[in-house]
Amino acid sequence: MQIPLQVTFRNLGRSQAIEASVREHADKLEKYYGRIVGCRVVIEEQHKHHQHGNHYHVRVNLTVPGAELVASREPDEHHAYTDVYVAIRDAFDTARRQLEDYARRHDQRLKAHAAPPHGRIAELHPQENYGRIETPDGRLVYFHRNSVLGADFDQLRVGAEVRFDEEAGERGPQASTVHVVGKHHISP
Repeated sequence: MQIPLQVTFRNLGRSQAIEASVREHADKLEKYYGRIVGCRVVIEEQHKHHQHGNHYHVRVNLTVPGAELVASREPDEHHAYTDVYVAIRDAFDTARRQLEDYARRHDQRLKAHAAPPHGRIAELHPQENYGRIETPDGRLVYFHRNSVLGADFDQLRVGAEVRFDEEAGERGPQASTVHVVGKHHISP
């Protein structure tokens, strides 16, 4: 976590044992998503019941890139949290599920927006059935005539914009597929 864990106690005294339990649960969240920015936990003793025990409310606020996740466990009419450790465990279980869902959605967004490599044709050698693509960072990527999809290799021109799938070849990077970016395609 970039920001240290913050634990707040309301209507009950600070307890090292409770705080240690919270820290243990918070540390476990890092394995589900390693880029947690911060975690704030509020533990509140809500009622003083002599016959039914004390009821606890636990709230976990997780700050992650672009979002804040909130998980809480409150006593309700059917299930009162009279054990603070059970309330903590359940709140962190809810936080973990939310974090896993966030991580899946976040990873899908990154995958969906990852643009395929692109560049411009830098060299063409029709008599030898190959060419080279220059990437925006100045690298040259080899491609064979048979790698060109949706276009005729003999109609390609130096300077034409292409997108491609890159792989490691025997002599360096090579494009396994090459697609010419036409006027109806959007270049990344």
